[in-house]
Amino acid sequence: MTGGQNLLEKDARRIADMFDAIAPRYDALNHLLSAGFDRRWRVQAITALELSGQETLVDLCTGTGDLALAAVQSQRAHARRVIGIDFASAMLKLAAQKVERHDATALVQLMRGDASCIPLCDGSADAVTIGFGIRNVADTRAVCDEIRRVLRPGGRLAILEFNMPSTPIIKGLYGWYFERFLPWVGRLISRHPEAYAYLPASVHAFLPPARLSALLVELGFTEVRMVSLTCGVVYLHLATRP
Repeated sequence: MTGGQNLLEKDARRIADMFDAIAPRYDALNHLLSAGFDRRWRVQAITALELSGQETLVDLCTGTGDLALAAVQSQRAHARRVIGIDFASAMLKLAAQKVERHDATALVQLMRGDASCIPLCDGSADAVTIGFGIRNVADTRAVCDEIRRVLRPGGRLAILEFNMPSTPIIKGLYGWYFERFLPWVGRLISRHPEAYAYLPASVHAFLPPARLSALLVELGFTEVRMVSLTCGVVYLHLATRP
């Protein structure tokens, strides 16, 4: 690595390799570094979709499958089946093991693919989720356009993504944690020199929540809204394909 520009390079192969390298410790670090809030955020995203139990849901950037499993296991509302898509093979392998442990192989199908070129037919999904993955793609507009393509009319979208809070005190405390402590712990446990420095850098470089919502409106989504979670550390974006 020679600087921040290289760290934020969104080459698909490089990002996949990075996530493959940290895959064995990915879940443990997620739960540890979010103080367990990551589970709550996923439940909130699935609940907000108001699923009836009959939907086909596509989970993009599915990683180790936590959001895909939440979509079929939620007690409040769940999908009939989930297609989880990711381009990192080691992450998908762990997702498959997790799906099997939860006896969900009949409910969750996993496939390797790129969110910017979703390997599904037009209008084949009733709902789409993407949890903490949209900032990792090279072209946000292209991904959102692909999501619109695979959603049926009336289909719902839920995006979870990190954000830097704006309240001064929270911003200061969280900034120290997110930019200093988290990369240090992540590097120590994952033993990867870049992955947990990439996380805060990619959050800073990504679209602010209002701009992501504006992009969804521009692409023709309706009922677009954003919900601040945990003091603005995460935003939940919701939208409908007309």
